[in-house]
Amino acid sequence: MTDTPLADTDFRILLIEDDPTNRRIMERLVERIHGCHAISFNDPLDLIAALDTIEFDVGIVDYQLPGLNGIELIKQVHQHPAHVDKPMVIVTADKDRDIRLEALTSGAVDFLNKPLEIVEFKARVRNLTKLAEAQRKLSMRAEWLKEEVDRATTELRKRGEEIVHRLILASEYKDLDTAMHTLRMANFCELIAEELGMSMDFRHDLKMAAPMHDIGKVGIPDRIMRKRGPLTPEEREEINRHTEIGAGILKGSSCRLLQVATQIAATHHERWDGSGYPDGLRGEEIPLVGRIAAVADVFDALTTERPYKSAWSNDQAFRFLAEKAGSDFDPECVAAFLSKRTEVEKIQAKFADDPMLVAGNG
Repeated sequence: MTDTPLADTDFRILLIEDDPTNRRIMERLVERIHGCHAISFNDPLDLIAALDTIEFDVGIVDYQLPGLNGIELIKQVHQHPAHVDKPMVIVTADKDRDIRLEALTSGAVDFLNKPLEIVEFKARVRNLTKLAEAQRKLSMRAEWLKEEVDRATTELRKRGEEIVHRLILASEYKDLDTAMHTLRMANFCELIAEELGMSMDFRHDLKMAAPMHDIGKVGIPDRIMRKRGPLTPEEREEINRHTEIGAGILKGSSCRLLQVATQIAATHHERWDGSGYPDGLRGEEIPLVGRIAAVADVFDALTTERPYKSAWSNDQAFRFLAEKAGSDFDPECVAAFLSKRTEVEKIQAKFADDPMLVAGNG
């Protein structure tokens, strides 16, 4: 086996032959072909043990081997993730048609006959290195394309996140809720999604999009948004329109973040029993992101002091969620949130409101 560093254009030819004389002949023939280097084994089990560490471009396998035959060996080599597509050749003196058919169906791409004929051996190896070279180029191009797609995806995500951030800033000029509310609510959403076992991508998009849940309030008149006393039924109906306004602002985008934000804006006031608005959706008709956002938004609203209301204690708010699970809220989302009480309190401490800003709001 060679340990000499090879150039990128060189080829490693794997040889598995238990007969020492035949193995040495094949090694010498390989080394006489420009750019080819031999890696040889006499025991197939040694090769199997080394599959994690060796690199090769083409394999030449004797059919008659100790322990298992060449066809069985090729099957095991091709099961290894690093060697799935490596061209493999069977060397055999057996002319049996069934053996050759089995070899082809098991992954062999060609045959060499014993006794080896020098010209034929070199020609087959050269042809196989051309196949290996084509596979290299395809692999390199696939890797390059993947890198380009990843780079473009990252750039699109960055642009989407910037748009989301600016929309959130715009909504904060109109909404009485503080910026800390949107940060707490977004982090609460992430906690619930994590406890529900959602993917990292789902959790990231939810956390980024959740702060836009009330963006539709930019379309509600100031006389209603800044009113300190109770709302009339007509005013309540008007403010409830913020879900449809928000969805209207966000919908139609090809950006995944804005698509998630559209769902949240439209459905975070829907209720599990169908009593919510704007569409009276029930149960799993409500998108999961909307069901999660409903729990997070209500909890933060209850536990936050505003000029027009006092804050509830966490105990009161947790009890309220537990009582309303199955009516107002998805029971699984509530259970997930209740199980994260320690983390919830850490988020509240990290993103606490400035008392001066709360007092002066409005």
